Amino acid sequence: MQGSPLLPPPDPDAELRRNLVRHRALATGLLCGMGGLLVGTYSLPPGYWTELLQASAKAGVVGGIADWFAVTALFRHPLGLPIPHTAIIPNQKERLGAGLGRFVANHVFTEDEVRRVLARLDLARIMRDFLRDEEAVKPAALAMAGLMPRVVRTLEDGRAKKLLARVIPRLAGGPGAAQLIARTLTTLLEGGHHQEVFNLAVGQIKTLLIAKEDQLKDAIQARVRAEGGPLVGWIAGAAIARRVLGAINAELDRVEPGDSDLRRAFEAWVRDEIARMQTDPERAAAIGRAVRQALAHPAVSAWLGDVWGRLRDAILADAANPEGRTVQAIAGLLGNLGRVLEEDEAARARLNRAAEGVLMTLLPNARSRLSDFIAGVVANWDTATVTEKIELRVGKDLQYVRVNGTLVGFLVGGALFALLTALFGKVAV
Repeated sequence: MQGSPLLPPPDPDAELRRNLVRHRALATGLLCGMGGLLVGTYSLPPGYWTELLQASAKAGVVGGIADWFAVTALFRHPLGLPIPHTAIIPNQKERLGAGLGRFVANHVFTEDEVRRVLARLDLARIMRDFLRDEEAVKPAALAMAGLMPRVVRTLEDGRAKKLLARVIPRLAGGPGAAQLIARTLTTLLEGGHHQEVFNLAVGQIKTLLIAKEDQLKDAIQARVRAEGGPLVGWIAGAAIARRVLGAINAELDRVEPGDSDLRRAFEAWVRDEIARMQTDPERAAAIGRAVRQALAHPAVSAWLGDVWGRLRDAILADAANPEGRTVQAIAGLLGNLGRVLEEDEAARARLNRAAEGVLMTLLPNARSRLSDFIAGVVANWDTATVTEKIELRVGKDLQYVRVNGTLVGFLVGGALFALLTALFGKVAV
């Protein structure tokens, strides 16, 4: 079966074209009718009324032709004759485009007009309504989550990595590092978690003592021999080593939360360190240097790189999941912002002022670009196309100019004939 031929797309200007043809026929028909009336007057009996009608018809024909010439001269050369100052729009297309651009930029997009439009729009209300609509927020959250791979690629760009490698240690080791550590330690103390840290430290020490017991005994015996001589070392070295290790283990076993001088001393030391971090600039600077040195160490850098690799893969995998935590978190943040805008009128006012301030700052440059854009678009249009587009949209009204010129000429011609005849008598026609 042979396919049906493709139909041409509908002409969007078809209705305008029909209106122009109809009104042009009206104006031309009136002019032709006026010319017929003029010719017909010469077959009428001589007399005042015949002369009046003839003078009116002559003026009507002249007015109709003059306005036809003026209207035609806007778009083309009348009768194809290259008369100077005709075909104005085709010959002045670039200048008209530049003028149109300046007019739109300077008289439409003015500061006052933009402020009025923004006041009517109420951008904060529009954003509030959008963010409160879960069905609308979900696609926005998906789109924002979809940007994660690009953000990650930007972070992993060679230049970005080098910049981060220089910046992160400075930020982490800056004056705020000591304050952050102090606040973290304060939180641990208030929650009693410092005791868990102490228990972990004690447990690690006991494990280390058990694992290194033989080496420690040998080291103590060697020290006793070095201080007391070989004989004392042979007689008492092993016993002293056992007693020292036994005393250490016994003291560690006696360490209990809230019932140990060592624990209380540890807590007092932590509190003293927190106070020094918060009040002693030298201590804060020393901690900052230590943090920077630690982050600059190759082993730490390698560990951070491995952590980042795992975190990156997890982030990208979750961001690609429409039901993942990333999308849900973004949607939740957007929803929270919507609730803030709904409940806080001051926040809406601040948002509107901020949007207005940004637009007012960008407006001068935007107006210049808009003017150049319109001028460029018009300059690039095909001359015949732009002429036709303009004529289709204003041609209907211009045909009424022709109609009015014919009728006004007819009436004015008759009135002048009657006036001059009344003043001077017979008027030559």
